[in-house]
Amino acid sequence: MTWKKVTDKGTIQIGKSKEFEIDGKKIAIFNQDGYHALDSVCVHQDGSIAPEGKIEGDIVECPLHFWHYNIKTGELLDYLKGVKLKKYEIDVRDDGIYLDI
Repeated sequence: MTWKKVTDKGTIQIGKSKEFEIDGKKIAIFNQDGYHALDSVCVHQDGSIAPEGKIEGDIVECPLHFWHYNIKTGELLDYLKGVKLKKYEIDVRDDGIYLDI
């Protein structure tokens, strides 16, 4: 595993998300019932699901065309079955939030 510190704890409010660029990848981190990380680019037309994506429970809605993803699994819930955004493991440590890249 290759863990990289992405941000400090407390920078992502509960019920919100932020997008980070890590090694050329856009990754969304959600603070909703714990922290969750997915690729931030919607498979439809490359819209960003963070931070403007609307979060309700475990679902984030892409603000461009309203596609829905499960923030815990990355699974697309509309239209194309079996499509997923890549999910990243998170480790919350005393000094910040780390992702396994």
